[in-house]
This record gives sequence, structure tokens and C-alpha cells, in this order.
Amino acid sequence: MREEVRRKLSGGDRRSIGRADEVVRDVVARPELFADLIEGLDDADLLVRMRCADAAEKITREHPEYLVPHRRRCLQLLVRSTQQEVRWHLAQIVPRLRLTRAERASVVEALFRYLADRSSIVRTLSMQALADLSLDDPELRRRILPLMEHLAVTGTPAMRARGRRLLRQLRDLDARAGR
Repeated sequence: MREEVRRKLSGGDRRSIGRADEVVRDVVARPELFADLIEGLDDADLLVRMRCADAAEKITREHPEYLVPHRRRCLQLLVRSTQQEVRWHLAQIVPRLRLTRAERASVVEALFRYLADRSSIVRTLSMQALADLSLDDPELRRRILPLMEHLAVTGTPAMRARGRRLLRQLRDLDARAGR
């Protein structure tokens, strides 16, 4: 990881994103820096990891193409990462990837495991990721609808609210498709 990126993302505490927004601007201006963020998702410093994840997620909202050369690494990290901040950002990032059938199955399996995470944010964003992946996958949608119904009643307040919204969206999609 380039020292200029590391310096901007280190220091402080977990309650702060540090200079991650500055790094976002730097990477958009110099896309070659995006590889540093992916490398940083596995950094020894937990603050660097979480800020790399935050910056990568923000950037890929507008530039999902930056993920293309890092697909395999993102999938490995989704399965392997234990840090909640990295997990919740990966749950947002991974649905932006073009996935093979086998990769998609692995992602879905990982996201189902994330639903048991102790972090409510990880669980909530995993619900969203599963719903996002199901938009073009009726079989997955049938599989997650009962789960969303359950979580919309039993989850944390954030999960219940997200679950209700996702249920409306998925049911509307099925109704338009005549299912």
C-alpha cells in the first residue's frame, strides 16, 4: 500500500472515518490508487482496514468497474473477514460484481452466515445484499422471501424497517413478473 494512502487512513479511533473521504477524491482522480484500497482490506491495522472498506464502497457506488480486476480478492475477503466494518462494506460491494454461478452461490452462502453476525449493521446490510442479488434471480428471491418476512418481524429495529421495505420491493417485482 502506498504510504500516502496509508497515512491518510491510519490513526484516530473506530468512531472516525479519518481522511477516507479525501482518499475517495484521490482515487477518483487517480484510479490506479484503488488497488491500494483493496490491498488495505487485509492490512494489519484495523483502522486502515475499515477505512479502506469505507472508501472502496463509496467509490464503487459510482465506479463499480474499478472492482473488475479485484473480484477474486473481494470474494476471498467476504468469506474470510471477521472485522464488522469490513464485513458490512463488503456486503455492499460484492453485489456490484459480475459473478459466475459458483461465485454467486459462495456469496449467497457467506451473506447467509453474515445474518448471524453480532453486528446489527452487518446483518442489515446482508439482508440488502441478498435482496440486491435476488433482483435478477427468482430462485434466490423465493428462498429469501420467507427469511425477509421473519427478519421484518424479529430483527433489530433497523432490520425490521429494512425488511419491510425489501419485502415490498421484492413482492412488487414478483407481481410485475406475474409470480
